[in-house]
Amino acid sequence: MHDRIEITRAEDAGAKGFEKVFAFLRARLLAGDLKPGDRLLPERELAVILGVSRPIVREALRALTVLGLVEIKDRVGTVVRRPDVSVLNDFFAFAIAQATDVVDDVMQARIAIECQAIRLAAARATIADFERLGAALARIAPTIHDPEAGARADYDFHRSLVRASGSETLAVLYDAMAEVLMTSHVGRRRTLDAFGEIRTYLIEDHRRLFQAVVERDPERADRLLREHFAIGDEFRRKAAIGEMRPAASA
Repeated sequence: MHDRIEITRAEDAGAKGFEKVFAFLRARLLAGDLKPGDRLLPERELAVILGVSRPIVREALRALTVLGLVEIKDRVGTVVRRPDVSVLNDFFAFAIAQATDVVDDVMQARIAIECQAIRLAAARATIADFERLGAALARIAPTIHDPEAGARADYDFHRSLVRASGSETLAVLYDAMAEVLMTSHVGRRRTLDAFGEIRTYLIEDHRRLFQAVVERDPERADRLLREHFAIGDEFRRKAAIGEMRPAASA
């Protein structure tokens, strides 16, 4: 365990108590002055130094605990933890859920993440990644007539692509959009069900994506993935036109 670090009084004496403590500790965490394993000063000393009450300090520390930045241990004190980026999942998911017209925006983010991820996967993927991708690919054909199961198989394949990139940040961002993406996958499968030819395309196109990654060809993988998204958009456009025709003739 590291020795307790020394801190100085924050200069902004007019800040609200909680915001003052939270901002002070946040700044030191971001600056690297506080590192995993470091123990903070006791609540009583932090309260005196920052000129706030102990309950205010305790509230700020609990907020940092929820974020996974510190851990409050009995008879030890408050210890800095290594940040866990997975805590972003729920926060990002809730933030997305509050936005209007979220699906189209999320899909654009998905394309950006996956196109970078597949290039990285073509260079970094391990045998375990290939096995995970192969298992997801094997479920696409048997579930092609089932919107729910097919959407899950499709999502799992694309998520495996992102995981194969070896980028924890890309994986966390992708997982944060999981609920919206799954809803989108199911909706798209139901919309595209009117086009029999899309089923063959979906099966073969996912196989081509898998092959490009296994052959470690990032340029081809990137191009195929962008075509995959573009063709899917074209089928959805046709489906939308088809839905509009009865109304137009009525």
